[in-house]
Amino acid sequence: MKNYVIAALSGAALILSGQVMAADIEAGKSKAAEVCASCHGADGNSPAPAFPKIGGQHRTYLEKALNDYKSGSRNDPIMAGMTANLSAADIENLAFYYSSQSGGLNSNK
Repeated sequence: MKNYVIAALSGAALILSGQVMAADIEAGKSKAAEVCASCHGADGNSPAPAFPKIGGQHRTYLEKALNDYKSGSRNDPIMAGMTANLSAADIENLAFYYSSQSGGLNSNK
């Protein structure tokens, strides 16, 4: 019986986390349109070679990079300015959104 309860709770948590993730992706899409799309493109696949393609990049990498730009431990004056007003939730949402897009690292989507 204990295993059934654990399985049921795990399933419910998985379903809820999927719904939360969808909300985060939508928030990230909205924030990306405001802050990131002019350089990186709406889906993170900028046609301009001067701007990195971030669509399909790993979520944890994107979060770390954005946090590092924000803190100054990764030095780029443009990205420092772009991340200065991002909240922790904004960074997480952007990372979820861009990691869900197709791109060089994630070409199967």
